[in-house]
Amino acid sequence: MPGHIVVLVNPSSGRGRGAEAGERAVARLRELESHGAHAAELRVVSGASVDDTRRLAAEAVASRPRALVIVGGDGTLSSVLDAVVGSGVPLALVPAGTGNDLARALRLPFEGHEAAAAAAELAVLGAPRAIDVGEVESAAGSRHFLTVAALGFDAHVSERTNRLRWPRGRARYYLALLIELARLRPMRFEFGVDGGPLRSAPGTLIAVGSTRSYGGGMPVCPAAVPDDGLLDVTHVGPLGRVKLARLFPLLLRGVHVDRPEVATTQATRVEVDAPGLIIYADGERVGAGRATIRVVPGALTVLVPAGNGGAVAAAAGREASA
Repeated sequence: MPGHIVVLVNPSSGRGRGAEAGERAVARLRELESHGAHAAELRVVSGASVDDTRRLAAEAVASRPRALVIVGGDGTLSSVLDAVVGSGVPLALVPAGTGNDLARALRLPFEGHEAAAAAAELAVLGAPRAIDVGEVESAAGSRHFLTVAALGFDAHVSERTNRLRWPRGRARYYLALLIELARLRPMRFEFGVDGGPLRSAPGTLIAVGSTRSYGGGMPVCPAAVPDDGLLDVTHVGPLGRVKLARLFPLLLRGVHVDRPEVATTQATRVEVDAPGLIIYADGERVGAGRATIRVVPGALTVLVPAGNGGAVAAAAGREASA
C-alpha cells in the first residue's frame, strides 16, 4: 500500500522508556520495509514537550498518513486525541508508559523485550478497529479520554502526586495516597445519567470507564468494553479509612462491584457535580467543577492484532462474570 507512516515518539514516557521503545519500533518497521512487507515512506518525529507533541500530531494527521504510530503511554495518547479523533487516520500504539491500560484493553503487546517491535508491526499488519472515545466537558473546557475518568478520592491522589516535589518515582504516589487517606471525607456528589435529574449520591469516588482498568491494570469498571457505545460507571459510597483499605484487594481482582457499597450502571452521558470536583483521565487532569461526560462511539480507529475484536469483548465479559 502506498503512502507514508508517521512515528511520533514521546521519549520521556514511562520514565524514559519511550526513547528505547521508539528505537525498537522504528527498527522493526524498517526491517519490514526491507523485506518488502510495505512500501510506505517512514517519517519519524519526537516531541520535546506536551505542546510540541500535540503540534506534531496535528501536522502528522494533516499529512494524511497511512498510519500514525504513537510511542508513549496513555497520557501521551490522551494529549494528542484532539488532533486524531474523527480524523479517520488509523492509529498504532507502541505502549511505553507506566500503566498502559489502553493496551491492556485492546490486547496490544506491552510487556517484554520484544513488545515495542511487535506493537509497531501493527502499523503494517494490524486490523483496523473503531473504538469509543470519552469526552469530559467542564468549566476547564472539553477534553477527550480513552480509558477511565476518575472523580473523587482517586482524582485527589493524582492531584496530590502532581503537586508533591519529593520523593521521586512511585514513592511520591504512595506518599500522596497516605496524605489523601488521612484527609478522607465523603464527597457530596450529585449524579445523573442520560438526561435524568441530578440526585444526591454521596460517596468516596466515581469512575466512568470506556475501558475496564486504570492505574496499570486495576479493573475499576470490570465489565467495560471499548467499542460498545457505552460508558460503564462505578460509584463507591461513603467509606472510612479502614473499609477503603479493605476494598483495594477486591478492586485488584475486579470483584469490588459485588460489595453493597458499590453500585454500577451504564450510560451514554453522565453528569456529576460536587464541591471541589476535579477529574483525571488517562493519568491527566481533564476537568474541574460540574462536568458532563459522554461517549463518542467509534471515534478512533486503532490498528490491533487481526481477529482480536470479538475476543476482547468476550474476554471482558468472562472476566466481569468470573
